Amino acid sequence: MSISREGDVVEAAARTISDEALFDHDSAASSCSAKSRMTLLALALGTFCIGTTEFASMGIIQLFSLTLEVDLPMATHAVTAYAMGVVVGAPVLTLVAARLNRRTLLLYLIGIFVLGNVLSAFAPNFALFVFARFVSGLPQGAYFGAGAVVASHVLGAGRSGQAFAIVMTGLTIATIFGSPLATFLGQTIGWRQTYLGIAALGLVSLVSLWTFVPRTAELAGAPILHELSGLRKGRVWLMMVVAALGINSIFAVYTFIAPMVTDLVHLPPRVVPIALALFGIGMTVGNLFGGRLADRHADRGIILGYGCTLAILVVLGLWGANAWILFPVFFGVGATMMAAIPAIQVKMTGLGPESATLMGAMNLASLNVANALGALAGGLTIGAGLGLLSTAWAGFVLTTMGLILFAAFVTARTNQARLTTSGTSGLQSGITIIEKPDGEKPDFRREPLPRLPLIE
Repeated sequence: MSISREGDVVEAAARTISDEALFDHDSAASSCSAKSRMTLLALALGTFCIGTTEFASMGIIQLFSLTLEVDLPMATHAVTAYAMGVVVGAPVLTLVAARLNRRTLLLYLIGIFVLGNVLSAFAPNFALFVFARFVSGLPQGAYFGAGAVVASHVLGAGRSGQAFAIVMTGLTIATIFGSPLATFLGQTIGWRQTYLGIAALGLVSLVSLWTFVPRTAELAGAPILHELSGLRKGRVWLMMVVAALGINSIFAVYTFIAPMVTDLVHLPPRVVPIALALFGIGMTVGNLFGGRLADRHADRGIILGYGCTLAILVVLGLWGANAWILFPVFFGVGATMMAAIPAIQVKMTGLGPESATLMGAMNLASLNVANALGALAGGLTIGAGLGLLSTAWAGFVLTTMGLILFAAFVTARTNQARLTTSGTSGLQSGITIIEKPDGEKPDFRREPLPRLPLIE
Protein backbone atom coordinates (compact mmCIF):
# COMPACT_ATOMS: atom_id res chain seq x y z
CA MET A 1 0.00 0.00 0.00
CA SER A 2 1.24 3.50 -0.79
CA ILE A 3 2.04 5.35 2.41
CA SER A 4 2.42 8.61 0.52
CA ARG A 5 -1.09 8.23 -0.83
CA GLU A 6 -2.41 7.69 2.68
CA GLY A 7 -0.49 10.75 3.82
CA ASP A 8 -2.09 12.82 1.09
CA VAL A 9 -5.52 11.66 2.20
CA VAL A 10 -4.87 12.55 5.84
CA GLU A 11 -3.52 15.97 4.86
CA ALA A 12 -6.47 16.64 2.55
CA ALA A 13 -8.97 15.49 5.18
CA ALA A 14 -7.37 17.66 7.85
CA ARG A 15 -7.30 20.64 5.51
CA THR A 16 -10.98 20.17 4.65
CA ILE A 17 -11.99 19.80 8.28
CA SER A 18 -10.05 22.95 9.18
CA ASP A 19 -11.57 24.98 6.38
CA GLU A 20 -15.18 23.83 6.65
CA ALA A 21 -15.79 22.71 10.21
CA LEU A 22 -13.46 24.41 12.60
CA PHE A 23 -13.63 27.98 11.31
CA ASP A 24 -17.34 28.62 11.75
CA HIS A 25 -17.84 32.25 10.77
CA ASP A 26 -20.42 32.80 13.48
CA SER A 27 -18.59 31.71 16.60
CA ALA A 28 -16.59 28.73 17.67
CA ALA A 29 -13.39 28.77 15.70
CA SER A 30 -12.62 32.45 16.13
CA SER A 31 -12.24 31.89 19.87
CA CYS A 32 -10.25 28.68 19.64
CA SER A 33 -6.52 28.68 20.25
CA ALA A 34 -4.17 26.90 17.88
CA LYS A 35 -3.88 24.02 20.35
CA SER A 36 -7.65 23.76 20.60
CA ARG A 37 -7.89 23.48 16.83
CA MET A 38 -5.28 20.71 16.89
CA THR A 39 -7.31 18.92 19.55
CA LEU A 40 -10.39 19.07 17.34
CA LEU A 41 -8.36 17.89 14.35
CA ALA A 42 -7.04 14.94 16.37
CA LEU A 43 -10.59 13.98 17.37
CA ALA A 44 -11.76 14.30 13.77
CA LEU A 45 -8.84 12.19 12.52
CA GLY A 46 -10.02 9.40 14.81
CA THR A 47 -13.55 9.57 13.40
CA PHE A 48 -12.01 9.75 9.91
CA CYS A 49 -10.39 6.37 10.58
CA ILE A 50 -13.62 4.97 12.01
CA GLY A 51 -15.67 6.26 9.10
CA THR A 52 -13.19 4.86 6.60
CA THR A 53 -13.38 1.32 7.97
CA GLU A 54 -17.17 1.45 8.34
CA PHE A 55 -17.95 2.72 4.86
CA ALA A 56 -15.05 0.97 3.09
CA SER A 57 -16.67 -2.38 3.83
CA MET A 58 -19.67 -1.28 1.79
CA GLY A 59 -17.48 -0.15 -1.10
CA ILE A 60 -15.53 -3.42 -1.25
CA ILE A 61 -18.41 -5.73 -0.35
CA GLN A 62 -18.31 -7.36 -3.79
CA LEU A 63 -14.57 -8.03 -3.41
CA PHE A 64 -14.52 -9.77 -0.04
CA SER A 65 -17.73 -11.67 -0.83
CA LEU A 66 -15.96 -13.17 -3.86
CA THR A 67 -12.80 -14.08 -1.94
CA LEU A 68 -14.67 -15.51 1.04
CA GLU A 69 -17.17 -17.30 -1.25
CA VAL A 70 -20.48 -15.82 -0.11
CA ASP A 71 -23.23 -14.11 -2.11
CA LEU A 72 -24.10 -10.42 -1.78
CA PRO A 73 -27.04 -10.79 0.67
CA MET A 74 -24.86 -12.98 2.90
CA ALA A 75 -21.96 -10.52 2.66
CA THR A 76 -24.15 -7.81 4.20
CA HIS A 77 -23.89 -9.76 7.48
CA ALA A 78 -20.35 -8.41 7.81
CA VAL A 79 -21.76 -4.87 7.64
CA THR A 80 -24.42 -5.84 10.18
CA ALA A 81 -21.77 -7.37 12.46
CA TYR A 82 -19.84 -4.09 12.53
CA ALA A 83 -23.02 -2.24 13.39
CA MET A 84 -23.82 -4.72 16.16
CA GLY A 85 -20.31 -4.21 17.51
CA VAL A 86 -21.09 -0.52 17.86
CA VAL A 87 -24.44 -1.23 19.51
CA VAL A 88 -22.85 -3.56 22.07
CA GLY A 89 -19.65 -1.59 22.56
CA ALA A 90 -21.28 1.83 22.99
CA PRO A 91 -22.92 1.19 26.39
CA VAL A 92 -20.60 -1.59 27.60
CA LEU A 93 -17.26 0.13 26.99
CA THR A 94 -18.61 3.51 28.12
CA LEU A 95 -19.83 2.08 31.43
CA VAL A 96 -16.84 -0.20 32.05
CA ALA A 97 -14.52 2.76 31.50
CA ALA A 98 -16.81 5.32 33.16
CA ARG A 99 -14.17 6.37 35.71
CA LEU A 100 -11.40 6.80 33.13
CA ASN A 101 -10.35 10.24 32.02
CA ARG A 102 -11.84 10.86 28.56
CA ARG A 103 -8.35 11.28 27.08
CA THR A 104 -7.26 7.86 28.35
CA LEU A 105 -10.50 6.31 27.16
CA LEU A 106 -9.98 7.66 23.62
CA LEU A 107 -6.51 6.10 23.46
CA TYR A 108 -7.78 2.67 24.55
CA LEU A 109 -10.62 2.82 22.04
CA ILE A 110 -8.35 3.58 19.09
CA GLY A 111 -6.16 0.66 20.18
CA ILE A 112 -9.14 -1.70 19.93
CA PHE A 113 -9.95 -0.17 16.53
CA VAL A 114 -6.46 -0.98 15.22
CA LEU A 115 -6.72 -4.57 16.49
CA GLY A 116 -10.09 -5.14 14.81
CA ASN A 117 -8.85 -3.99 11.43
CA VAL A 118 -5.73 -6.14 11.61
CA LEU A 119 -7.94 -9.14 12.38
CA SER A 120 -10.16 -8.21 9.41
CA ALA A 121 -7.17 -8.18 7.07
CA PHE A 122 -6.02 -11.67 8.08
CA ALA A 123 -9.41 -13.40 8.48
CA PRO A 124 -9.14 -16.78 6.68
CA ASN A 125 -12.89 -17.35 6.28
CA PHE A 126 -16.17 -15.47 6.37
CA ALA A 127 -17.09 -16.46 9.94
CA LEU A 128 -13.86 -15.04 11.36
CA PHE A 129 -14.17 -12.00 9.11
CA VAL A 130 -17.61 -11.30 10.58
CA PHE A 131 -16.14 -11.63 14.08
CA ALA A 132 -13.31 -9.23 13.17
CA ARG A 133 -15.79 -6.66 11.88
CA PHE A 134 -17.71 -6.98 15.15
CA VAL A 135 -14.51 -6.23 17.09
CA SER A 136 -13.76 -3.28 14.79
CA GLY A 137 -17.14 -1.77 15.61
CA LEU A 138 -16.88 -2.08 19.40
CA PRO A 139 -15.06 1.24 20.06
CA GLN A 140 -17.03 3.49 17.70
CA GLY A 141 -19.93 4.56 19.89
CA ALA A 142 -17.81 5.13 22.98
CA TYR A 143 -15.28 7.09 20.89
CA PHE A 144 -17.95 9.45 19.56
CA GLY A 145 -19.40 9.90 23.04
CA ALA A 146 -16.03 10.70 24.65
CA GLY A 147 -14.97 12.75 21.63
CA ALA A 148 -18.11 14.89 21.85
CA VAL A 149 -17.40 15.57 25.52
CA VAL A 150 -13.82 16.66 24.72
CA ALA A 151 -15.00 18.82 21.79
CA SER A 152 -17.65 20.47 23.98
CA HIS A 153 -14.96 21.18 26.57
CA VAL A 154 -12.84 22.88 23.89
CA LEU A 155 -15.66 24.91 22.30
CA GLY A 156 -17.49 25.88 25.48
CA ALA A 157 -21.09 25.79 26.66
CA GLY A 158 -24.03 26.15 24.29
CA ARG A 159 -22.27 24.60 21.29
CA SER A 160 -22.96 20.90 21.76
CA GLY A 161 -24.47 20.64 18.29
CA GLN A 162 -21.43 22.17 16.64
CA ALA A 163 -19.11 20.09 18.85
CA PHE A 164 -20.77 16.86 17.78
CA ALA A 165 -20.81 18.01 14.14
CA ILE A 166 -17.04 18.61 14.27
CA VAL A 167 -16.46 15.12 15.62
CA MET A 168 -18.82 13.74 12.95
CA THR A 169 -17.00 15.71 10.25
CA GLY A 170 -14.14 13.23 10.39
CA LEU A 171 -16.60 10.48 9.52
CA THR A 172 -18.20 12.43 6.68
CA ILE A 173 -14.80 13.42 5.25
CA ALA A 174 -14.01 9.69 5.31
CA THR A 175 -16.84 9.13 2.87
CA ILE A 176 -15.25 11.68 0.50
CA PHE A 177 -11.61 10.60 0.73
CA GLY A 178 -11.17 7.54 2.92
CA SER A 179 -13.86 5.21 1.65
CA PRO A 180 -13.36 5.95 -2.08
CA LEU A 181 -9.59 5.51 -1.71
CA ALA A 182 -10.11 2.30 0.24
CA THR A 183 -12.42 1.06 -2.51
CA PHE A 184 -9.83 1.99 -5.14
CA LEU A 185 -7.08 0.20 -3.21
CA GLY A 186 -9.30 -2.83 -2.78
CA GLN A 187 -9.89 -2.95 -6.53
CA THR A 188 -6.19 -2.54 -7.36
CA ILE A 189 -4.12 -4.29 -4.67
CA GLY A 190 -6.71 -6.22 -2.65
CA TRP A 191 -9.26 -5.72 0.11
CA ARG A 192 -7.00 -7.23 2.78
CA GLN A 193 -4.43 -4.50 2.15
CA THR A 194 -7.20 -1.96 2.53
CA TYR A 195 -7.84 -3.02 6.12
CA LEU A 196 -4.11 -3.04 6.88
CA GLY A 197 -3.86 0.51 5.57
CA ILE A 198 -6.77 1.57 7.78
CA ALA A 199 -5.04 -0.01 10.79
CA ALA A 200 -1.88 1.97 10.00
CA LEU A 201 -3.92 5.16 9.82
CA GLY A 202 -5.38 4.26 13.20
CA LEU A 203 -1.88 4.29 14.66
CA VAL A 204 -1.39 7.82 13.31
CA SER A 205 -4.63 8.80 15.04
CA LEU A 206 -3.40 7.25 18.29
CA VAL A 207 -0.28 9.41 18.22
CA SER A 208 -2.34 12.54 17.43
CA LEU A 209 -4.70 11.96 20.35
CA TRP A 210 -1.78 11.31 22.70
CA THR A 211 -0.15 14.56 21.60
CA PHE A 212 -3.03 17.03 21.36
CA VAL A 213 -5.89 16.00 23.67
CA PRO A 214 -5.29 17.96 26.89
CA ARG A 215 -4.37 16.28 30.15
CA THR A 216 -6.89 17.86 32.49
CA ALA A 217 -9.01 16.83 35.44
CA GLU A 218 -11.97 18.55 33.77
CA LEU A 219 -12.19 15.51 31.47
CA ALA A 220 -12.27 13.07 34.39
CA GLY A 221 -14.73 10.21 34.32
CA ALA A 222 -17.72 9.70 36.59
CA PRO A 223 -19.19 6.84 38.65
CA ILE A 224 -21.09 4.22 36.65
CA LEU A 225 -24.37 5.00 38.41
CA HIS A 226 -23.99 8.64 37.40
CA GLU A 227 -23.68 7.68 33.74
CA LEU A 228 -26.55 5.20 34.00
CA SER A 229 -28.95 7.81 35.34
CA GLY A 230 -29.67 9.11 31.83
CA LEU A 231 -31.02 5.71 30.77
CA ARG A 232 -33.77 5.88 33.38
CA LYS A 233 -35.64 8.40 31.25
CA GLY A 234 -38.17 7.06 28.78
CA ARG A 235 -37.66 9.96 26.38
CA VAL A 236 -34.00 8.99 25.88
CA TRP A 237 -35.04 5.53 24.72
CA LEU A 238 -37.72 7.05 22.51
CA MET A 239 -35.13 9.25 20.78
CA MET A 240 -32.91 6.23 20.25
CA VAL A 241 -35.76 4.44 18.47
CA VAL A 242 -36.44 7.57 16.39
CA ALA A 243 -32.77 7.58 15.34
CA ALA A 244 -32.59 3.85 14.63
CA LEU A 245 -35.67 3.87 12.43
CA GLY A 246 -35.14 7.20 10.71
CA ILE A 247 -31.44 7.14 9.86
CA ASN A 248 -31.54 3.62 8.37
CA SER A 249 -32.21 4.87 4.84
CA ILE A 250 -28.73 6.38 4.52
CA PHE A 251 -27.33 2.86 4.92
CA ALA A 252 -30.03 1.20 2.84
CA VAL A 253 -28.66 3.27 -0.05
CA TYR A 254 -24.94 3.52 0.79
CA THR A 255 -24.47 -0.23 1.33
CA PHE A 256 -25.51 -0.91 -2.26
CA ILE A 257 -23.86 1.99 -4.09
CA ALA A 258 -21.31 -0.27 -5.79
CA PRO A 259 -23.84 -2.69 -7.35
CA MET A 260 -26.14 0.22 -8.23
CA VAL A 261 -23.35 1.83 -10.23
CA THR A 262 -22.10 -1.34 -11.94
CA ASP A 263 -25.26 -3.46 -12.28
CA LEU A 264 -28.08 -0.93 -12.35
CA VAL A 265 -26.73 1.86 -14.58
CA HIS A 266 -23.95 -0.32 -16.10
CA LEU A 267 -20.97 1.93 -15.45
CA PRO A 268 -17.43 0.53 -14.97
CA PRO A 269 -16.17 -0.27 -11.44
CA ARG A 270 -13.72 2.65 -11.55
CA VAL A 271 -16.75 4.99 -11.26
CA VAL A 272 -17.75 3.55 -7.86
CA PRO A 273 -15.25 5.69 -5.88
CA ILE A 274 -16.68 8.80 -7.57
CA ALA A 275 -20.19 7.82 -6.48
CA LEU A 276 -18.97 7.18 -2.94
CA ALA A 277 -17.22 10.56 -2.84
CA LEU A 278 -20.34 12.34 -4.08
CA PHE A 279 -22.37 10.71 -1.32
CA GLY A 280 -19.71 11.76 1.16
CA ILE A 281 -19.74 15.39 -0.01
CA GLY A 282 -23.49 15.42 0.61
CA MET A 283 -22.98 13.98 4.11
CA THR A 284 -20.36 16.61 4.94
CA VAL A 285 -22.52 19.50 3.76
CA GLY A 286 -25.55 18.16 5.63
CA ASN A 287 -23.54 17.56 8.81
CA LEU A 288 -22.10 21.09 8.93
CA PHE A 289 -25.50 22.66 8.24
CA GLY A 290 -27.16 20.33 10.73
CA GLY A 291 -24.69 21.24 13.49
CA ARG A 292 -25.60 24.92 13.28
CA LEU A 293 -29.33 24.19 12.99
CA ALA A 294 -29.27 21.79 15.95
CA ASP A 295 -28.07 24.42 18.41
CA ARG A 296 -30.96 26.68 17.39
CA HIS A 297 -33.88 24.43 16.36
CA ALA A 298 -33.22 20.75 17.08
CA ASP A 299 -36.81 19.66 16.37
CA ARG A 300 -36.79 21.35 12.98
CA GLY A 301 -33.47 19.71 12.16
CA ILE A 302 -34.90 16.23 12.62
CA ILE A 303 -38.19 16.89 10.85
CA LEU A 304 -36.52 18.70 7.93
CA GLY A 305 -33.85 16.03 7.55
CA TYR A 306 -36.26 13.10 7.63
CA GLY A 307 -38.88 14.76 5.44
CA CYS A 308 -36.47 15.77 2.69
CA THR A 309 -34.87 12.32 2.73
CA LEU A 310 -38.25 10.68 2.15
CA ALA A 311 -38.85 12.88 -0.91
CA ILE A 312 -35.45 11.98 -2.37
CA LEU A 313 -35.98 8.26 -1.72
CA VAL A 314 -39.14 8.42 -3.81
CA VAL A 315 -37.10 9.89 -6.67
CA LEU A 316 -34.52 7.11 -6.28
CA GLY A 317 -37.13 4.36 -6.19
CA LEU A 318 -38.95 5.61 -9.30
CA TRP A 319 -36.16 6.92 -11.53
CA GLY A 320 -32.86 5.71 -10.05
CA ALA A 321 -32.09 3.52 -13.06
CA ASN A 322 -31.05 6.71 -14.87
CA ALA A 323 -27.42 7.60 -14.05
CA TRP A 324 -28.17 11.34 -14.39
CA ILE A 325 -30.70 10.97 -11.57
CA LEU A 326 -28.85 8.34 -9.53
CA PHE A 327 -25.75 10.41 -8.84
CA PRO A 328 -27.53 13.60 -7.66
CA VAL A 329 -29.69 11.36 -5.45
CA PHE A 330 -26.55 9.97 -3.79
CA PHE A 331 -25.60 13.53 -2.83
CA GLY A 332 -29.15 14.35 -1.71
CA VAL A 333 -29.65 11.34 0.57
CA GLY A 334 -26.31 11.96 2.25
CA ALA A 335 -26.99 15.68 2.78
CA THR A 336 -30.57 15.52 4.03
CA MET A 337 -30.15 12.61 6.40
CA MET A 338 -26.90 13.86 7.92
CA ALA A 339 -28.58 17.20 8.65
CA ALA A 340 -30.70 15.40 11.26
CA ILE A 341 -27.93 13.60 13.16
CA PRO A 342 -26.47 16.53 15.17
CA ALA A 343 -30.02 17.47 16.18
CA ILE A 344 -30.57 13.97 17.54
CA GLN A 345 -27.40 14.34 19.59
CA VAL A 346 -28.56 17.69 21.00
CA LYS A 347 -31.93 16.19 21.93
CA MET A 348 -30.36 13.22 23.69
CA THR A 349 -27.81 15.34 25.56
CA GLY A 350 -30.60 17.69 26.62
CA LEU A 351 -32.63 14.76 27.94
CA GLY A 352 -29.66 13.27 29.83
CA PRO A 353 -27.15 16.07 30.53
CA GLU A 354 -25.74 14.24 33.54
CA SER A 355 -24.69 11.34 31.23
CA ALA A 356 -23.12 13.26 28.35
CA THR A 357 -20.58 10.58 27.35
CA LEU A 358 -23.16 7.80 27.46
CA MET A 359 -25.69 9.90 25.52
CA GLY A 360 -23.16 10.41 22.73
CA ALA A 361 -22.31 6.71 22.75
CA MET A 362 -25.96 5.66 22.68
CA ASN A 363 -26.64 8.05 19.83
CA LEU A 364 -23.96 6.28 17.81
CA ALA A 365 -25.34 2.93 18.92
CA SER A 366 -28.73 3.98 17.59
CA LEU A 367 -27.20 5.06 14.30
CA ASN A 368 -25.57 1.67 13.95
CA VAL A 369 -28.83 -0.09 14.68
CA ALA A 370 -29.95 2.02 11.73
CA ASN A 371 -26.90 0.75 9.84
CA ALA A 372 -27.89 -2.84 10.55
CA LEU A 373 -31.55 -2.21 9.73
CA GLY A 374 -30.72 -0.48 6.45
CA ALA A 375 -28.30 -3.16 5.28
CA LEU A 376 -30.61 -5.96 6.42
CA ALA A 377 -33.77 -4.47 4.91
CA GLY A 378 -31.99 -3.77 1.62
CA GLY A 379 -30.48 -7.26 1.55
CA LEU A 380 -33.88 -8.84 2.20
CA THR A 381 -35.62 -6.95 -0.60
CA ILE A 382 -32.81 -7.75 -3.04
CA GLY A 383 -32.81 -11.38 -1.95
CA ALA A 384 -36.56 -11.48 -2.56
CA GLY A 385 -35.90 -10.55 -6.19
CA LEU A 386 -37.26 -7.00 -6.01
CA GLY A 387 -34.16 -5.42 -7.51
CA LEU A 388 -31.58 -2.91 -6.33
CA LEU A 389 -33.97 0.04 -6.27
CA SER A 390 -36.14 -1.79 -3.75
CA THR A 391 -33.62 -0.71 -1.11
CA ALA A 392 -34.95 2.85 -1.48
CA TRP A 393 -38.47 1.72 -0.59
CA ALA A 394 -37.18 -0.37 2.35
CA GLY A 395 -35.49 2.76 3.68
CA PHE A 396 -38.58 4.85 2.96
CA VAL A 397 -40.82 2.66 5.12
CA LEU A 398 -38.52 2.67 8.13
CA THR A 399 -37.71 6.40 7.92
CA THR A 400 -41.43 7.17 7.72
CA MET A 401 -41.94 5.20 10.92
CA GLY A 402 -39.18 7.22 12.59
CA LEU A 403 -40.69 10.52 11.46
CA ILE A 404 -44.18 9.56 12.67
CA LEU A 405 -42.79 8.52 16.04
CA PHE A 406 -40.88 11.79 16.43
CA ALA A 407 -43.94 13.81 15.40
CA ALA A 408 -45.91 12.02 18.11
CA PHE A 409 -43.11 12.82 20.59
CA VAL A 410 -43.17 16.53 19.70
CA THR A 411 -46.98 16.66 19.81
CA ALA A 412 -47.13 15.01 23.23
CA ARG A 413 -44.48 17.36 24.60
CA THR A 414 -46.29 20.40 23.16
CA ASN A 415 -49.62 19.34 24.64
CA GLN A 416 -47.98 18.76 28.01
CA ALA A 417 -46.34 22.18 27.88
CA ARG A 418 -49.72 23.77 27.16
CA LEU A 419 -51.28 21.89 30.04
CA THR A 420 -48.48 23.00 32.34
CA THR A 421 -48.84 26.61 31.17
CA SER A 422 -52.59 26.44 31.75
CA GLY A 423 -52.06 25.12 35.26
CA THR A 424 -49.46 27.78 36.01
CA SER A 425 -51.74 30.57 34.81
CA GLY A 426 -54.13 29.53 37.52
CA LEU A 427 -51.72 31.04 40.01
CA GLN A 428 -53.48 34.33 39.32
CA SER A 429 -57.01 33.17 38.58
CA GLY A 430 -57.70 30.02 40.59
CA ILE A 431 -61.03 30.28 42.47
CA THR A 432 -62.08 28.12 45.39
CA ILE A 433 -65.74 28.02 46.53
CA ILE A 434 -66.14 27.58 50.28
CA GLU A 435 -69.48 26.02 51.02
CA LYS A 436 -71.58 27.66 53.82
CA PRO A 437 -74.54 26.39 55.86
CA ASP A 438 -77.95 26.62 54.25
CA GLY A 439 -79.19 30.16 53.94
CA GLU A 440 -75.71 31.76 53.82
CA LYS A 441 -73.96 32.94 50.67
CA PRO A 442 -70.95 30.87 49.52
CA ASP A 443 -67.49 32.41 50.01
CA PHE A 444 -65.46 32.85 46.80
CA ARG A 445 -61.68 32.94 47.30
CA ARG A 446 -58.87 33.28 44.79
CA GLU A 447 -56.18 30.71 45.53
CA PRO A 448 -53.16 29.62 43.46
CA LEU A 449 -53.37 26.28 41.71
CA PRO A 450 -50.42 23.92 42.17
CA ARG A 451 -47.80 23.80 39.42
CA LEU A 452 -48.08 20.64 37.31
CA PRO A 453 -44.83 18.66 37.17
CA LEU A 454 -43.17 17.91 33.84
CA ILE A 455 -43.15 14.27 32.86
CA GLU A 456 -39.68 12.81 32.49
